[in-house]
Amino acid sequence: MRIDVDEMIGTLRQQISNFDESLKVEEVGTVVEVGDGIARIHGLTKCMSGEMVEFRTGVYGLALNLEEDNVGCAIMGRFDDLKEGDQVKRTGRVLQVPCGEALIGRVVDPVGRPLDGKGPITTDKSWPVEYPAPGISLRQPVKVPLQTGIKAIDAMIPVGRGQRELIIGDRKTGKTAIAIDAIINQKSTGVICVYVAVGQKESTVAAVVKRLQETGAMDYTIVVSAGASDPAPLQYIAPYAGAAMAEYFMYKEGKDTLVVYDDLTKQAAAYRELSLLLRRPPGREAYPGDVFYLHSRLLERSAKLAERYVIVATSKTGVITDKDGVNKEIYHAEEGPKHAKKVLETLPNKADLKVARVTDSGGSLTALPIIETQEGEVSAYIPTNVISITDGQIYLQPDLFNAGVRPAVDVGISVSRVGGNAQIKAMKKVAGTLRLDLANFRELEAFAQLGTELDPVTQRQVDRGYRLVELLKQPQYKPMDTIDQVVSVYAATKGFMDDVPIPRVRAFESGLIDEVRNAHKNVFDALNTSKELTNDTAKLLDAAITEFKRRFMAAK
Repeated sequence: MRIDVDEMIGTLRQQISNFDESLKVEEVGTVVEVGDGIARIHGLTKCMSGEMVEFRTGVYGLALNLEEDNVGCAIMGRFDDLKEGDQVKRTGRVLQVPCGEALIGRVVDPVGRPLDGKGPITTDKSWPVEYPAPGISLRQPVKVPLQTGIKAIDAMIPVGRGQRELIIGDRKTGKTAIAIDAIINQKSTGVICVYVAVGQKESTVAAVVKRLQETGAMDYTIVVSAGASDPAPLQYIAPYAGAAMAEYFMYKEGKDTLVVYDDLTKQAAAYRELSLLLRRPPGREAYPGDVFYLHSRLLERSAKLAERYVIVATSKTGVITDKDGVNKEIYHAEEGPKHAKKVLETLPNKADLKVARVTDSGGSLTALPIIETQEGEVSAYIPTNVISITDGQIYLQPDLFNAGVRPAVDVGISVSRVGGNAQIKAMKKVAGTLRLDLANFRELEAFAQLGTELDPVTQRQVDRGYRLVELLKQPQYKPMDTIDQVVSVYAATKGFMDDVPIPRVRAFESGLIDEVRNAHKNVFDALNTSKELTNDTAKLLDAAITEFKRRFMAAK
């Protein structure tokens, strides 16, 4: 066999010319212990808290404990193939999830991997899972309603955009149903919804997704699922991942978002499991000492962002050069008008500049966290923690649920700390006495059931109370238009339903709404346009209800 020397020399020269001297330096550690979703790694001396590390199998881990001789990591995925002695390398970055329009309509796991079998998610946008909450100067008061479509909530416990309203109650009292109704009601409002399922059965999540698809709500919803069979680290990180996906739309696109965390009790249990495996000191009920911070740093990310202010160039030349010599026509100042004026002082041609407000910015993130209680124990550790963080709570009572009052909202314990600021003026006006009437009824109901003889005034209060309870019942997955709610509540609080038989109250309500929408369209349009109940509109509404009631009662 003859060796071609020239060919060999040519190949060697080519390899020498293509030789790259650049070195790739990686910090690598070794797994010393693995199991139950936790890995201990030796050798990553410069690893940072919250940093992602990559295992041999391609699975990532989240550094949680930085100890003297090892790093405790939560494994974000399957750990069956990992073993002692495996190499682990630092990534130098924090955990991020994919974001943007590509995720809308999809079901994903907490790290953004698709679970719906619709193929990969292609997006170049991402957002950190842990993100600092906006400061006071970047927020504005909650004053824009977020309609849930549920009469009992919109009338008495209103939710505003940017609010954190807790849904709390025992299991099987309709907590998820309220949250899903709120998502369904956001159709045509431009609100992007994120439903986070933590520790739920896969069949339960599949049923929710199917319902959202049937109602068309998946067109603006992202579902993040960490099932009951998923490792504790994924259940722990799921709510933060859902918040990150919503935050992208709030910060980058100025959109309103709604996030449902279903439920944070299971997230706290997953975090307790992680903490005990990491050998952190246990506290009350074996939860770690930072379990309050677990939920506070999540829920504080909810906000109604302040409107951004910009500095607009009005120079006749049309070109303004900043300190770095870059031509700009708009200087953003996102911390408000005072900050904008400070920026003005640093720019050239100050006389030709002015502050202007951008009114189409200032997105929001509204949170509906869910907490499950045991036997109605709202004073337990996790419920009291979350109640103290949120801006109100909707308490669902098992006794009311079992009695057929659905949604089973307990008006006495439920509260919205935003109050009438999150209601349209018409609803605020008509629902003013509704809460008080129901509270009085609950007190008097016991006497009525004992057969005690009541005076005429008290009897009227009791009779109206029974009709109000009947009126506030609402079928699941059928949210109601706000103006329809105003008409319904107005008829009840003004006494038009006091002599309507209790079994016919809901038929009366349904017929009245159809009447106002069709035969008295001028009244409906006036309410829908102004969102106010003026004296003139009230007179027209009174006449419409009186006319309808005469025909309704005659048709017994």
